[in-house]
Amino acid sequence: MKLRTYQQNAVDAVYDHLRNRDDNPVAVLPTGAGKSLVLAKIASDAVNQWNGRVLILAHVKELLEQNADKVRRLCSDINVGLYSAGLKKRDTNTPVLVAGIQSVYKRACDVDPFDLIVVDEAHLISKKGDGMYRQFLADCKVINPNVRVIGLTATPFRLDSGMICSPDHFLNSICYEIGIKELIRDGYLCPLVSKAGINRADFSSVHLRAGEFVADEVDRLAGDDALVSAACAEIVELTADRRAVLIFASSVAHGRQVVEALRDNHNIECGFVTGQTPADERDELLARFRGDQPTSLLADEPLRFLCNVNVLTTGFDAPRVDCVVMLRPTMSPGLLYQCVGRGFRLHPDKQNCLVLDFGGNIERHGPIDQIKPKDKAARPGQEPPAKECEKCHALVACGYANCPECGHPFPPPDREAHDAKASEAGVLSGEVTDTDYDVQDVIYRIHRKRDADEDAPRCLRVDYMIGLDKWQSEFICIEHAGYARRKAEAWWSERCLDPCPTNAEEALDLADAGLLAAPETITVRSIAGQKYDRIIKQTLGETTNAALEEAPF
Repeated sequence: MKLRTYQQNAVDAVYDHLRNRDDNPVAVLPTGAGKSLVLAKIASDAVNQWNGRVLILAHVKELLEQNADKVRRLCSDINVGLYSAGLKKRDTNTPVLVAGIQSVYKRACDVDPFDLIVVDEAHLISKKGDGMYRQFLADCKVINPNVRVIGLTATPFRLDSGMICSPDHFLNSICYEIGIKELIRDGYLCPLVSKAGINRADFSSVHLRAGEFVADEVDRLAGDDALVSAACAEIVELTADRRAVLIFASSVAHGRQVVEALRDNHNIECGFVTGQTPADERDELLARFRGDQPTSLLADEPLRFLCNVNVLTTGFDAPRVDCVVMLRPTMSPGLLYQCVGRGFRLHPDKQNCLVLDFGGNIERHGPIDQIKPKDKAARPGQEPPAKECEKCHALVACGYANCPECGHPFPPPDREAHDAKASEAGVLSGEVTDTDYDVQDVIYRIHRKRDADEDAPRCLRVDYMIGLDKWQSEFICIEHAGYARRKAEAWWSERCLDPCPTNAEEALDLADAGLLAAPETITVRSIAGQKYDRIIKQTLGETTNAALEEAPF
């Protein structure tokens, strides 16, 4: 099995780090890029070339089976063991051992020393506290002080603590990283697309707890049958040509509503998987959704729709997925990435993967290929958010559902847990969205760049009202020179019979006198990852001579 160029580059970077530094590296590869093959190559080299012993750690049985299979296929002469209660395996003394952290974290002494430990989904190692990974790795370090740890992940950050690498952590620095867009460009990952247009989501009134939306509030708000029905209707409309639609719901109750709405309103069977789904039922549903041979005679058709609650975010490999639906909000950029990443894998039956975001997540965190952890450091003098109890007037933290002083319940947030329509923000940076708007009003004024000198050239600022409290601006460089001035002259000549003025005051006087043709519609271009939208096209009313005699000179 031959590694792709970027996979071999990742392996080489890990080796270079281990040779030249005495700390522990992390290699960052996107979901679907083949991390299992990278760790399999590292494990096989460690055994065959350096006579070492390797432990591969993961947290779900799907990853354990994938990783063990990749090592066996890459190097069939290596004895690969499994240690997992879920897989009913308790191997302990093989050259390569693939283990579930939940099964092994208290048993470091039972599995003998290792020279190298490779952690898949390494962002799960907490930077503080006494989690399973930290406890187990500390014990392994006691047994063999020279053991080295390698992390592999698609998201090298955590919601609670930022980047996972630091000098005092088990993982110390990133030795290799390759981006999503590079792999899409080179044909190794499936392109992502979003719904065309722009819808804005406002979650400002939903409370947070430990950095994430309060689950009870989201669950309560998501119980609106009309909201779920509207969202499901749009999902059905937009996925008519999709083969495998993976839906992420906010709770078990919400997921059941989604399943019922698809069944009752659209006659669509939607599978449902939660943490409590029996293993046999779960395997049956996942096999049908993947398009595998069904495990029973009753399940004789592939499953197009599958809804889940927090169980198919990592370790779930279904290349057929050509639509991911985020029917929930999240404050975790890593969770958003893992969910959307289920659609990255290539499949001969799909050209791209449609991402439908009903939770405003892409707008909250940015395009998937530019997601970074937010700076958690509080600004100087910044106070924590608070609210006032209307009954006893106590000032309490926003996370409380009831006042801790008098018990008075706070009203629920004004908005819903998710939108009835999917957002149309670009899911990848550079994705272009052009949206047409009717112009309801227009305002002209003089603009000088902030902090500019008094004699700096000024612009004519034009603000177009394109919705309820929604405006789009453009700046006409009346007093500039060169290309900017030529653009201003072209803009002016389309709207006015008079020549383009040379100063902003005259331009404003002519505009206010009604000598500019009135804009009727504008087309606004949004490019995902860029801060500002821009106007690329306009339709204008007629330019008349009626106001010429009244024009100021």
